[in-house]
Amino acid sequence: MKDWKKKSLLKFFSFLMMMGWLYCVYPLMGYANEWRQAIGPWKWTFPRDHGSHPEFRTEWWYFTGNINDPQKKRYGFQLTFFRQGLFSKAKDRNSPWSIRDVYLAHFTLTDVAQGQFWFSERASRKGPRLSGASEKEMDLWLLNWRGKMEGKKIRLEARHQEMALSLDLYPRKPLIFHGLNGLSQKGPGKGQASYYYSYTDLEVEGRIKTPLSREPFQVNGIGWFDHEFGSNQLASNQIGWDWFSLHLSDGQDLMIYLLRKKDGTIEPSSSGTLVKRSGEGIHLPLSDIRVEVLDYWKSSKSGGRYPCRWRIKIPSHRIELDVSPLVSSQELLTEGSTGVIYWEGAVDGKGSSAGRPITCEGYVELTGYAGNLGGIF
Repeated sequence: MKDWKKKSLLKFFSFLMMMGWLYCVYPLMGYANEWRQAIGPWKWTFPRDHGSHPEFRTEWWYFTGNINDPQKKRYGFQLTFFRQGLFSKAKDRNSPWSIRDVYLAHFTLTDVAQGQFWFSERASRKGPRLSGASEKEMDLWLLNWRGKMEGKKIRLEARHQEMALSLDLYPRKPLIFHGLNGLSQKGPGKGQASYYYSYTDLEVEGRIKTPLSREPFQVNGIGWFDHEFGSNQLASNQIGWDWFSLHLSDGQDLMIYLLRKKDGTIEPSSSGTLVKRSGEGIHLPLSDIRVEVLDYWKSSKSGGRYPCRWRIKIPSHRIELDVSPLVSSQELLTEGSTGVIYWEGAVDGKGSSAGRPITCEGYVELTGYAGNLGGIF
């Protein structure tokens, strides 16, 4: 086993032992039948469905964005909250320390001009207000990191050492449901799916601070929010995924996820969504999507070899894009939380839509290129 893998595993299991979780991790698969599965239609109700769904084992709330300071310098941000169910019921419902769920979060900032990327991670049991997620609305917290919806505004707050963000996000398009009215299939198996929706066009304004800035400074830009929950998404023959969230300059938004199998092929259930300028969402089956990898980047930290430039085509809608990272080294080594090594970062590109030139910006997530989807996911 490579040194970085040994180090990652040792740190992860040491952390679990410290938090009292190690005895919970191995039995997870044995409890699979106790969790509700993503099968059939979901009766969506908001704001309730912005909140937690504890009957499902895995859930995440994902915020990403491309922002600019008053001098038009470019930055990227990610703030992600995860809930991972360890037991379908707490052993002692009267104790706030009784473990049922683990809450984890990742926070990143990218400074494009300086070619810098920083990330931080956190993990906690629920405890007495240490972490949690409301079941009535979007109200997420892990210590002093928070995501809360107030009316139509989403408020994000996070701080770690010299990194900080305080942002307000305002939806400019309606909710978009991916797959079949939000049932997003991830494979052929029963329940191998999630319930998945997004705000694909968020106006972002607020302040951030990077380790290179003396004080917080004003930013504004465009963001994306994903909320996904399920219990049995990936099959044993799937090793990771490539996920794209792109804002096109003609007012359209594009989401693509490609699930990669161990034999090098793409899972046929992979798909995407094209969101028109009007807010209409159009489901894209895999047959409508072409993604060609044009280059790779190798991490000096993990040894992972990641795609780093893509040609994306949606022939049925006459869209062609060449997309590249704004900074190559946007890799997260999350030994202290999820235990997963992955690349997620700000990207931009250019191309054409219906024969007219366009540009794009957004985020890409790449998993399974360095180690596996280990940890507690």
